[in-house]
Amino acid sequence: MAMYISLIQFTEQGIRNIKDTVKRGEAAKAEAEKMGVKIIEEFWTMGTYDVVVVLEAPDDAAASAFFLKIGSLGNVKSHTLRAFRREEMESLLAKIK
Repeated sequence: MAMYISLIQFTEQGIRNIKDTVKRGEAAKAEAEKMGVKIIEEFWTMGTYDVVVVLEAPDDAAASAFFLKIGSLGNVKSHTLRAFRREEMESLLAKIK
């Protein structure tokens, strides 16, 4: 499965309801599973981003659908990065002639 790292920022609605953030995280994990996505880890952070999520999905479409669903709830906005494991990067580099 492909790996993704998502940088999350709370919206005004999300920060207003901050006391529910852990519950929302659990609900996101459950929704992810329904969509074939696996949340590996969630970190609440300080700085520009409020949460960092590491997840696996079968492909970009599944990851995108998951984050569109989560974003549509209005509590967060995300910036998602496709991440490559060492072995994947080595394979990519081997293709460079």
